[in-house]
Amino acid sequence: STFVTNHSAALLFHFVVRLRFAHLRVTAKKSHSANRQSLNSLVCNTQILNMCCWKGVFGCPLIIDVSSLPLSVEEPMSLGAEDDREERPALVPSLFPLIPPTLYFSTASEKVELLPAEQRRLLKWKMSTVTPNVVKHTIARSHFKVTKKSHDWLGCWGHHMKSPGFKAIGEHQKLNHFPGTFQIGRKDRLWRNLSKMQARFGKQEFSFFPRTFVLPQDIKLLRKAWEDSGSRQKWIIKPPASARGIGIQVIHKWSQMPRKRPLLVQKYLHKPYLISGNKFDLRIYVYVTSYDPLRIYIFSDGLVRFASCKYSSSMKTLGNKFMHLTNYSVNKKNSEYQTNSDDKACQGHKWALKALWQYLGARGVNTTLIWEKIKDIVIKTIIASEPYVNSLLKMNLKTPYSCHELFGFDIMLDEKLKPWILEVNISPSLHSNTALDVSIKGQMIRDLLNLAGFRIPQKEDVIAPCSSASSSTSSLCGGNRERTKPDLSADEKVKRAFYLTQRYADQDFLSTVLDVLTPEDVRLLAESEDELTRLGQFERIFPSPSSSRYLRFFECSRYLNILLDQWEQKHWNNRTKGISLLTSLCQKGVHLGTSDPAHMVRNCGKRTSVYPKKFKFV
Repeated sequence: STFVTNHSAALLFHFVVRLRFAHLRVTAKKSHSANRQSLNSLVCNTQILNMCCWKGVFGCPLIIDVSSLPLSVEEPMSLGAEDDREERPALVPSLFPLIPPTLYFSTASEKVELLPAEQRRLLKWKMSTVTPNVVKHTIARSHFKVTKKSHDWLGCWGHHMKSPGFKAIGEHQKLNHFPGTFQIGRKDRLWRNLSKMQARFGKQEFSFFPRTFVLPQDIKLLRKAWEDSGSRQKWIIKPPASARGIGIQVIHKWSQMPRKRPLLVQKYLHKPYLISGNKFDLRIYVYVTSYDPLRIYIFSDGLVRFASCKYSSSMKTLGNKFMHLTNYSVNKKNSEYQTNSDDKACQGHKWALKALWQYLGARGVNTTLIWEKIKDIVIKTIIASEPYVNSLLKMNLKTPYSCHELFGFDIMLDEKLKPWILEVNISPSLHSNTALDVSIKGQMIRDLLNLAGFRIPQKEDVIAPCSSASSSTSSLCGGNRERTKPDLSADEKVKRAFYLTQRYADQDFLSTVLDVLTPEDVRLLAESEDELTRLGQFERIFPSPSSSRYLRFFECSRYLNILLDQWEQKHWNNRTKGISLLTSLCQKGVHLGTSDPAHMVRNCGKRTSVYPKKFKFV
């Protein structure tokens, strides 16, 4: 082969690449499969070109942005005629009157109708350097346009940022992070918070994580545990804020301990469950739409990532990352790594989670029990972050509407099929390099964006950019007109205080929270019911009919968690009755504010008698 040795040749190649892409697009309808193969090959060659550029082959750093080319291997969109696809309405109506609709996000086999031009102009998305293609494709199908302005976007899928940066987000905008979730996203903070929960509630409830030490603080405790465990104990070393397997190693001698600090040191799970001799972990997708009230969803599918070398417990193998680590970013470098594009196949080194359940079920394993244990881990871990996140939300957000977050939970099964949490990713990879990735992540992101409940704002809410935003927040500036959160009425404050100050509240007492529904109660219950109509392949695991037992794990009780928990217990087996009640209340506009005595605790004779004298209604 002849290497290109100058910048001009590289630019010429760049131009030829774009011409070839244009040609492929024009002829795509005539031969879909052939052009798809050529297209994928060209993208691959372009990525090789980029690598060569940075290694100096062209004598200068020239980068071709593959994501900006007309199509990529991650593009799930059908190349067939668009008119053959089913058209779906652009807006999803609420179950309830006088509540605005939400935007619809489609699959690749659907197309979304065009909104009127005035509304369509408001569909703007703030692009980030980390916005994955699977998100770009999904929002494009709903006719979003990319904006570089800081004030007029509705959605952004971007980096996590420091808490004060959230102050710049407008009330009509939605970012894919909550402030403070690094409390479970950083490995050291995750273990600190879970350890605190274990100390408070015992190992019977919090025994799903290996014994962990954070250096240098825990060096003396680690040394003692090391000596007590004997020379056969293996330990895994992790940098507290790394990703993609970087810096991770398995050791068994104290002399092998890295001197660089900080470090996370854990007892190694040396007896994992094996399939065909290989260890594996599970990537579970968890989505939180709100922290107050807390609403947690889990996606029904996920990924199973295998180590690409057969497992051995021999001390001599500890340096083999292809055997002991399951990260795709590590194992893809192994020449023996086998890809898998079939989401139903149990082959290669990456499977769909549903394929794993089918594989285990066929061998007599109770996969439902494993799944329930994983849900338990997820709920408890999210609750461990709850006090930090809610504190920062109150300090930095205009409205809770503005935040939502996808978490990637990494779970490993031991030889007894007990699930253990390895880490939580607050920016889980959404790169889709195979049909398997596209199938799972594409559906998941589409369902997530529908569940998020994006609304079209009033035109006057999309306001001019800030004139004096700091450099740290200007990229997400929400404008110079700050609308504060609506204050609760005195009546609502009394009701909330009453239910939060009862030291020994039993179920009979707590159930009375539904007797008099205030305007904010109605609004939040309607919002919660609407979310359940947009689940897709997500399942809500908190609140749920059986989630009352988790309320004791919260550092402090929250009124809205009590409200939703009681609503679930009362209406889970007959949601129609609850929806009918909320429909009649919304029809009257109760959720918008009311002076109707029937929705004011102080004027409702049947309930006022249960309030102690210290709560005076004035």
